[in-house]
Amino acid sequence: MTPAADATLTVPSASLASLLLAHPLPEDEPLLHGPDRVLTAAAARAAAHEVAARLVAAGVEPGQPVAVQRPNDTSFVVAMFGVWIARAVFVPLSPRSPAAERAAALDATRPVAVIGSGDDIALRATPAVHAPDVAFVLWTSGTTGRPKPIVHTHDGYLELLDRVIGPLRGASGASGSGRAPTPNLIPVSLALNAGIYNVLFGLRAGSAIVVMDRFTPDEFATLVARHQIRSTVLPPAAITMLNDDGDIVDLAPLRYVRSITAPLSPLQARRFAERFGVAVLNGYGQAEIGEVIGWTAADARDHPDKLGAVGRAHPGVDLRIESPDAAGIGRLRVRPPAMAAGYASGEQLHDRIDADGYVDTGDLARIDSDGFVWIEGRANDLINRGGHKVFPEQVEEVLRLVPGVADAAVVGVADHRLGEVPVAYVVADASVTDAAIAAVCREHLAPYKIPVAFHRRGDVPRNEAGKLLRAALASAHSDPEGTLT
Repeated sequence: MTPAADATLTVPSASLASLLLAHPLPEDEPLLHGPDRVLTAAAARAAAHEVAARLVAAGVEPGQPVAVQRPNDTSFVVAMFGVWIARAVFVPLSPRSPAAERAAALDATRPVAVIGSGDDIALRATPAVHAPDVAFVLWTSGTTGRPKPIVHTHDGYLELLDRVIGPLRGASGASGSGRAPTPNLIPVSLALNAGIYNVLFGLRAGSAIVVMDRFTPDEFATLVARHQIRSTVLPPAAITMLNDDGDIVDLAPLRYVRSITAPLSPLQARRFAERFGVAVLNGYGQAEIGEVIGWTAADARDHPDKLGAVGRAHPGVDLRIESPDAAGIGRLRVRPPAMAAGYASGEQLHDRIDADGYVDTGDLARIDSDGFVWIEGRANDLINRGGHKVFPEQVEEVLRLVPGVADAAVVGVADHRLGEVPVAYVVADASVTDAAIAAVCREHLAPYKIPVAFHRRGDVPRNEAGKLLRAALASAHSDPEGTLT
């Protein structure tokens, strides 16, 4: 890159690009580890500057979106920072998504260019233009409808990171250990909010980054041992895979796992902790508001009886339970210090915000006397069976206890007498009978929670983060008789 080109790429101090450009690791130490290559801090910065220079040379201007559709490797991370050094807006695209889904994402975000698998930058007509402080456009999970593009600013996303890192830094400083953080292992897609967040989280904390191409239990165990990782993140589906893999017997020196992307059931958390001797720290957040609830190591040490809760509110975050029932369960509302700037589609976040500034999360929860939050399920997923509340997640957890059942999903369907009844979809061996499933359900569930039917499927629909797409099952269900009771 020529000095003249470099001069055009002055990066504001508040830019997320500073997480790479000002990272504390020495220049010659490895910073980005991936399945394709390992880059030192100096090499990673040089590669990101090269991407930025090519974008500028192609005519990309500040504020214009640039889509990155790269494999899950170091080149994705480099391209992301190259976009920010060019003062453009980063738009992640997963190469594993169906072509129609990627096309819809391009239509919704209108990038000026797409960085694909090669070195070429494909320019597009009539791009969108964002304000100078916009960093990227991320997507909601799509568990309750079509994913929405969310606009995040540089300052706002730095706050999302620091509200979680701040207390952890305080605890580290108090311990006086002086140890450098171990690398941050990223076991999820870099095109997802969870993947991007944890890359930036690790860099903000001063860690190197280890990227997995895709999660497998054996590769995860290998990377933990190779990089001597003491703390990492895992989605619930990955935790369950590790619990069920008889070949994985040791995850040393791992001490803490933060569960991400979806609530982790108490059963799977206990299984993991007992099998591997690793504390499981749950957490809670949404793409629009970042992580707002979580655990600290001190909480895990002092409150082992709270395993299964998503933790307590992070500093600066206010919580409210709306219209709680006799058990204290109601709709969870959250007031964070900062949140996304809005949706790229033009929809406004304020549609979900009340007069006091609390965001409607759409989740049902309760808060115990110690301030720990327990997520009971999505408000829209709750099944009202003749006045009795049925939480699908609780039933699904029991279904997975049945020998031979690999996965399960429960939805509510219309019933002329009871209003709604639960129906189960199970991924099971051919030898598993309905009677065997019902017997386990009777052992663990009240009668009104037991599904009225068990349908076999080859799989249940999940997004790339492993979240169950329950709405897809509910919309596909049909009952010609109008009742299943």
